[in-house]
Amino acid sequence: MARYAIVAPKVFGVSVAALRDMGKQIEPDHALALALWKSGWYEARMLTAFVDEPARVTVAQMDRWAKDFDNWAICDHLCFHLFDKTPHAWGRITAWAGRREEFVKRAGFALLAGVALHDKKAPDAPFLRSLRLIERAATDDRNFVKKGVSWALRSVGHRNHALHTASVSTATKLAASTDATARWIGKDTLKDLMRPQVIKRVTRASRAT
Repeated sequence: MARYAIVAPKVFGVSVAALRDMGKQIEPDHALALALWKSGWYEARMLTAFVDEPARVTVAQMDRWAKDFDNWAICDHLCFHLFDKTPHAWGRITAWAGRREEFVKRAGFALLAGVALHDKKAPDAPFLRSLRLIERAATDDRNFVKKGVSWALRSVGHRNHALHTASVSTATKLAASTDATARWIGKDTLKDLMRPQVIKRVTRASRAT
């Protein structure tokens, strides 16, 4: 875990694969998820993503848990496997993207990436608006924030041809920035979005809709 910059105060050393298998054996249980989170153990908190009930997750709970994020793994895991399934996802993306705390801010963009990759029926409009959030955060040079911003921009660009075009435009603008972090995000995103297989996939996806 230390090699991958995953630092937590209370860790058993159980793999995510084992936790996923354990989660499949447990019935969805919101109260259990709250108790697991309260325990403070890294693995217990990871398990909450597999046992909580998205429909019962509240905005207050999401904000409270986000404040507890102390590494990128727990941040991304909760955003990608639980928070993006709740009805509050877009509201938290907007709120967290402007926060100062490193992992709360990362959560805003990890959640945007999760929604972009998982919500196949969402319209383009909120994703187009999210590009402004990405531009505003692009000068934050903290490692986990800038990588989260890049991940979000790439994920939006993978949805369809129109969003790919808009994301490429944003990335091109960032790549030409005088700010080193914005340039890195722009170039990192363009390297991914301009791959032939990505262009082929988004074009095919747009033709199918």
